[in-house]
Amino acid sequence: MASISHNPTPEAPEVQPSLEERRALIERVAANEQFSRSARLHDFLLYVGRQSLKDASAEIHEQEIGAKVFGRSESYDTSQDNIVRVNATELRKRIELYFASEGAHEPLIFDIPRGGYIPVFHRRSPEGEERLHSLPSDHPAEGSQHAAHRSSLRIHLLWGSLCLLLAISGIVLFQHDRTVQKAASAWVGKPAVAAFWGDFLRFNQKTDIVLPDDSVSVIEDITHHPISLGDYLNREYMRQIQSSDYSVDRKADLDQISNHNLMTFGGVRAAQQILAEIPATFSSNLTLTRYFSADQIKRDNIVLIGGKKSNPWVHIFDDQVNFVTDYDDEHTRPFVRNLAPKAGEEASYSASSAQNSMVGFSVIAYLPNPSRTGNAIILAGTDSDATSAAAEFLTSEEQLEKFRNTLHTDHFPYFEVLLKTSRLSGTSFNAELIAYRTYPGLH
Repeated sequence: MASISHNPTPEAPEVQPSLEERRALIERVAANEQFSRSARLHDFLLYVGRQSLKDASAEIHEQEIGAKVFGRSESYDTSQDNIVRVNATELRKRIELYFASEGAHEPLIFDIPRGGYIPVFHRRSPEGEERLHSLPSDHPAEGSQHAAHRSSLRIHLLWGSLCLLLAISGIVLFQHDRTVQKAASAWVGKPAVAAFWGDFLRFNQKTDIVLPDDSVSVIEDITHHPISLGDYLNREYMRQIQSSDYSVDRKADLDQISNHNLMTFGGVRAAQQILAEIPATFSSNLTLTRYFSADQIKRDNIVLIGGKKSNPWVHIFDDQVNFVTDYDDEHTRPFVRNLAPKAGEEASYSASSAQNSMVGFSVIAYLPNPSRTGNAIILAGTDSDATSAAAEFLTSEEQLEKFRNTLHTDHFPYFEVLLKTSRLSGTSFNAELIAYRTYPGLH
């Protein structure tokens, strides 16, 4: 009798995801809260994801990512600067966390294997699918007992998971209730503060607090050459420096300064003050000037900390503001330019210092964002402490109430404010309102 061979049915080959499926998944993951709160990881994921979609076989090198995502020079030494490798480790963790939590329903998943930076996509196995090896047919009772044991185990696991889920849900609801109560009481007893920040947050958009890049400010001071927003974004200013007649050592020094995001304490302090006024129920994102994007400035509420030298994004509002922080190279001192002085106002206000005191000036601009889908605040000063004083003005019930009374209104219009700040022997500032502009027609 001829023998009959029983060949197992071959598994169907995995259907390869389309280009559009992969692109949509990359953008969906990048938009998740795991990444939206970290601008550099968000940009890192989008960059390697989009590069892999252009050419799946092409390698993505560490130095390329350092230059394109983290603002390093194209020739920087990766053995001395491990910023890409450090962030890649965190990136892999967040991708894994996404697919284990919010993305647990995703049929298509990806990871970035160690040793490279190219996302690898594959289909997730159907939920609950188990490949059980059947016992030999001459042990039916043992097979039945084994199946019953597994069924009982699954029931216990299901009940255990359900109890855990209920416990977690209770904790989450409790924390949410506390957060809502805290948010509701953030401005209790501060009617002027509540009026201003309630208006600022009325679009319910995410708020981006953008810290200054004082590295570019130092470079401007050394080169005596202003840097435009376009040159800052595409790093043209560094290419101009490298092609200039500066000495090799000076070029190397400027390159080192560019590769470090210097920051003053006053800028950080201003960010802390602003963050304290944004209730936890509103989404906020603390980021750096060099990691900020045009999409964000058009979409979100924004707080730009620093003047145009340290935060080139301020240039977006050049044609809308009257008070502008600037620097006098000839006399080596900062000042505020008043573009259209009114009666009793000066055309410029220069910072000054004596033995134990310092006088500075702060500028605040409250305007709609470029697309009018959110609001914008610019906080700048003739030094970092004056910048911090600008933030303090917007968080002070006394200052805002006095300003609101000056305007004779219950609701704040869009406005600009010029403050004179003073400090004695390193003690805190006093801020005096010396000029302002209002723009009620912008609302």
